[in-house]
Amino acid sequence: MDNFYEDNHQHYFDSTVGIDPTAFLEPLAGRLTPEATILDIGCGSGRDLLWLVRRGFRPTGFERSPSLAALARKHAGCPVIEGDFASYDFSGLQFSALVFAGSLVHLSPEALPAILTSTCRALVPGGILLITLKEGSGTSLSADCRVFTLWSRADIEKVFSAHDLHILDFSRQVSRLRPDDIWLGYVLRFGNEE
Repeated sequence: MDNFYEDNHQHYFDSTVGIDPTAFLEPLAGRLTPEATILDIGCGSGRDLLWLVRRGFRPTGFERSPSLAALARKHAGCPVIEGDFASYDFSGLQFSALVFAGSLVHLSPEALPAILTSTCRALVPGGILLITLKEGSGTSLSADCRVFTLWSRADIEKVFSAHDLHILDFSRQVSRLRPDDIWLGYVLRFGNEE
């Protein structure tokens, strides 16, 4: 599955770019100042980047697949950093917010804490995160053979608490692509109030 998104970049772009992200991005947007800088980690098609640009924010994408990164740049007109969030050094970056819209779904529960620690280095003090994950227990296998890690609210909220991530908003939404999937959406503040 390592190369799934690169090998299937056009199909993935086509199937996700038209989905309206307002329902899960609005709770984040409402907590940011105008022209806030946002790093969309795992930006995929650039759909969310474009939504954020149109609302006056200054987003940058981050994408592992070079082909998806190119499509996202073209679609949203934003810079997109190419890299693997599992090994990238985020400490030289500084953003008001991080977006993980479905981009953590393939990580095992054991791998997630290290990723949160490293990516939060890109946040300003008191920065905001948006994280969406699939609800359930164990893992699920999609028709295209991708493995998804499923989370209960109790389990993921323990991880957040251990990483000084404070819940500001929570939502539970049915997937637009697969009605059997339920997405847990969190807006979180990293560290104490500013």
